[in-house]
Amino acid sequence: MKKKINSAYNPVTELTKGAKLQASTYDKTQTIEVLADKVTVGGKAGIANISGIATGRNDASINGTIGIWLSIFRFMRPDGTINHVSGWNIMLPLKAKQTAATTAKAFAKTINAGTRPYKATATGTKLKIVYTEK
Repeated sequence: MKKKINSAYNPVTELTKGAKLQASTYDKTQTIEVLADKVTVGGKAGIANISGIATGRNDASINGTIGIWLSIFRFMRPDGTINHVSGWNIMLPLKAKQTAATTAKAFAKTINAGTRPYKATATGTKLKIVYTEK
């Protein structure tokens, strides 16, 4: 959603705005750690590292899942309009003995297939997320 306001555009301020990256795991043996917790409009990537072999999901509960959250945020464009970017919660069920690299690739695939303005790459066990305008 874009809304026009009367204010001066400050690129230094606006390009540092972005989504806060948070992560959680509900698996006994696979963990996720956020290494860089901000995905900015100006191109700073959010980075998470996944480690361990998954115990996996055995039932319909949250146990055996792993998730990331990108918070909502707003920023001003050079033309003075305000862009509101929705938050995004991504939960993945894990399979028994699933590797950390497989989980990172699954997150990247889900993010890249989504309609939100983010792209992701998985390199080994690291997941890198950047903000992209479509």
